[in-house]
Amino acid sequence: MTHLRFSLGALALVACLFVGILVFLELGRWLGLRRSAKNGAAAKTDVSVVSSAVYSVFALLLGFTFAGATARFDDRRNLIIGEVNAISTAWQRTESLLPEPRARVRGQFQRYVDALIDSYVNAAPVGSNKASQQAAAVATAMNDLWTGSVAAVLAPGGEPARMLLLPSLNEMFDVVDRERFARRMHPPAVIWIMVGITALAASLFAGYNMSNSATRNWLFMVLLAGTISVVTFVIVDIEYPRLGFVRVDSFDRELVRLRASLDE
Repeated sequence: MTHLRFSLGALALVACLFVGILVFLELGRWLGLRRSAKNGAAAKTDVSVVSSAVYSVFALLLGFTFAGATARFDDRRNLIIGEVNAISTAWQRTESLLPEPRARVRGQFQRYVDALIDSYVNAAPVGSNKASQQAAAVATAMNDLWTGSVAAVLAPGGEPARMLLLPSLNEMFDVVDRERFARRMHPPAVIWIMVGITALAASLFAGYNMSNSATRNWLFMVLLAGTISVVTFVIVDIEYPRLGFVRVDSFDRELVRLRASLDE
C-alpha cells in the first residue's frame, strides 16, 4: 500500500507538471501572437538569446538531477552488497564462540537480520510512523545482539572470539547505518522547485517561438510535455528505490537468501 501511495503521488505530481507545461506553451503562444499582431513578426527575434539561456539552464538542471539520482541509486546497491558481505562475515565469526553462548548470540543475530529485512521489504517513507517503528525495531535488535555478544566474549572461554566477533559486528552495524543515512540523501527541495520553474519557463518560451504558425502543433506540444514529465517521473522514482517502480529488490533478495542460509 505504501508503494502504491508513493507511485500515485508521483504520477499525480507529474500529471500536474504535464498540464502546467501545456498551459505555459499555450500562454507563450498567445503572448507571441499578441506581440506579432501589435509590433510585427520581427519583434519576436529579440527573445532568442533569452530563450536559449533558459533552455540551457533547464537542460543542465534536468541532466544533473538525473545523474545524481542514478549515482545515489548505484550507491544504495553497493551498500546492500556491503551489508550482505558484512553480515555473512560476522555470522561466520560466531563460530569462535563456545556452543552455549553461540546459540544465544546467533538467535539474537537472526532477529536483527529479520528486523533489517522487514525495514527493507516493507519500506516506508522516511519520517513516517511505520519507518520510525521499523528503525526502533532494528535498533533494539542491534542493542540486544551487541549486549549478548559482549557478554559472550567476556565470559570464561570467550577470549578467542573477542578479536574476531566484535570488530565484525562493528563493521556490520556501520554499513547498515550508512545505508540508513543514504535513504535521506536526496536533492534539496529548492532543486525540485527550480526544475519545475525552469520547465515552465522553457515551455513559455517554446510556446512563444511556436507562435509563428497560425495553427497549434499539438503533436509537438504533447510530445514536449510528455517527454519532460516522463523524465521527471523517472528521476523521482530512482531517488526512492524502495518505494517506486525502479527498485533495488534484486539486491534485497540476496539479503533474504543470506537470512535463509542462517537457519541451515
